[in-house]
Amino acid sequence: MQPVEFEQVIRAIVERDPRYKREAYMFVREALDYTQKMLGKPTPDEIRHVTGRDLLEGIRHYSIDQFGPMVPTVLGEWGIRDCEDVGEVVFNMVEANLLAKTETDSRADFKGVYDFDDTFAKPFRPTKRAAKETIFPELKTK
Repeated sequence: MQPVEFEQVIRAIVERDPRYKREAYMFVREALDYTQKMLGKPTPDEIRHVTGRDLLEGIRHYSIDQFGPMVPTVLGEWGIRDCEDVGEVVFNMVEANLLAKTETDSRADFKGVYDFDDTFAKPFRPTKRAAKETIFPELKTK
């Protein structure tokens, strides 16, 4: 599909469903490309299908790589606050024929795969010990 057509289709999707910004769709498309590379090339007799779980795992890696501790802020600004939001973006793109799905793919594939706070925010929070050691370096253990 030509980039201009892609942009036009995304604009139409956002007009129809304003929950997610244009950037959310662009990000999911980029994360899908990242996930496909992460999964590796299929063998000649294999058809590679990226499942909802595969995509969410790719999004986990890609978004941390791109945005670090700002992931919740950036994705939240675009309307993506949980795995289910990713599924909604994906299926909006499927319905607009920008992505394909199999008969077994559904929005439910994205339900509760991981908690955004645990995945994207918690790893970057300082521990109580680290906070004390920053304020009181003499407490630092060797």
